[in-house]
Amino acid sequence: MPSPLAELPVRRLTIEDLVACADLSEDRGWPREERKWGLLLSAGTGYGVDAPDGKGLLTACVVTSYGTGLAAIGMVLVARRFARQGVGRRLMQDVLRELRGTPLTLHATPYGRPLYEELGFETVGRAEMVSGHFRASGPAPTVATRPATADDLPAILRLDAEVFGEDRTHMIARLPAFSDQLRVAEDSAGLTGFAAAWPNMSTQVVGPLIARDTETAKALVASLAAGTDRPLRTDVDVRHEELLAWLKASGVESIAFNAVMASGIAALPGDWTRRFAPLTVAAG
Repeated sequence: MPSPLAELPVRRLTIEDLVACADLSEDRGWPREERKWGLLLSAGTGYGVDAPDGKGLLTACVVTSYGTGLAAIGMVLVARRFARQGVGRRLMQDVLRELRGTPLTLHATPYGRPLYEELGFETVGRAEMVSGHFRASGPAPTVATRPATADDLPAILRLDAEVFGEDRTHMIARLPAFSDQLRVAEDSAGLTGFAAAWPNMSTQVVGPLIARDTETAKALVASLAAGTDRPLRTDVDVRHEELLAWLKASGVESIAFNAVMASGIAALPGDWTRRFAPLTVAAG
């Protein structure tokens, strides 16, 4: 018989639910990540179910849509006291019905992957989470970088759309206010890459990381590391083996692997060779 919890109504979450979402993260042993929740709830669409005992949220997730071409699902959580009662599955099914016809992507932990496979998602890639204090190793990158200015935003948006494969202006335009650092690389023809570092609890998350080649990606990461005394954290497409080896040689350690999954498309749009790391795995 279905759990009575599965009959509770799903509602849209707003920025007013930020603390409840952070509480839910903490309940499951995740960092509170209030800054990230704030970005996702303002740029995306949150879905949740209120706990029947009146204590916050029973379950929640956020969908970040990029037109009709792609939507990313992230931050799928169920309160610990209601785990393994089908409420996460029910929330996902409800969200999938609403998004029917839209290609979807998400990053899945090994724990969550079986559920997503049952819901029709297939693994299309892998990402490696790395974290640690960056200590430059080997020859310094030869590509020059500089802080981004307001005048760079149109070029950043054009490059991002080309590499990401969909228009995510509503996310990228928030980077100057959301991040601590936003840097660009360029040549005589224009921008060749950009990257941001933003605070998340005790770390600086590097993302997005868009670059013409690995040397440009290294230069952007090194310049961001020089601007903070916090450990760096990022999620790198495992196909970028050279960048991952360089990061590990520079004191940044492997933490976990997640599956990049998709539904409705065989592969993610855009150019993976220049897409080194997402803004956040929750938003693709």
